[in-house]
Amino acid sequence: MANLGCGCPGSMARIIEREETVTTETTAKPQSELRQWPVQLHLVPPSAPYFKNADILISADCVAFALGSFHQDLLKNKALAIACPKLDETGTYVEKLATIFRDNDVKSIAVAIMEVPCCRGLDIMVQQALAKSGKDIPLETIIIGIDGERRN
Repeated sequence: MANLGCGCPGSMARIIEREETVTTETTAKPQSELRQWPVQLHLVPPSAPYFKNADILISADCVAFALGSFHQDLLKNKALAIACPKLDETGTYVEKLATIFRDNDVKSIAVAIMEVPCCRGLDIMVQQALAKSGKDIPLETIIIGIDGERRN
């Protein structure tokens, strides 16, 4: 593996070796579990009706690409907000999330992040926002490996 010199292991170029999968031909395609638009945290309005009494999934952008069963395993029956703690301008995220949590009777929060160190920032922002909201909402952190396997 080549070192890019930037110091972040999450930015290191890697090839993920996979065995070729054999699938049976079928006309059935997995159905999307997405229940709202927009999904990007910068764009979602805190007062959006889909956050009311919702289970919310806050996912790092890369999770949906790494986890092949993202829709069925993580997204089903949840309101979604996606973000990248490394590339996004995250200055407003804690306050925006705190407002969502405070104003919408949120039932639960799941944070899905990649195993790379820079992704932990999203988990920290959500924890800070939950504390700032003053609400006692169940919070689960889900960590996905770069190989697409769940780490916890």
